[in-house]
Amino acid sequence: MKLPQAGDLAPEFELLTDSGETVRLSDYRGKKLVLFFYPRADTPG
Repeated sequence: MKLPQAGDLAPEFELLTDSGETVRLSDYRGKKLVLFFYPRADTPG
């Protein structure tokens, strides 16, 4: 996978929520979306 560049579209992906629901990036097509990534609890970073 190549590193994204400014202006690139995000690749399609899916994740599990903490309640076990699957969500996909495409579920939010046409909507504003902010993604926030952070390290797991009790890990450096």
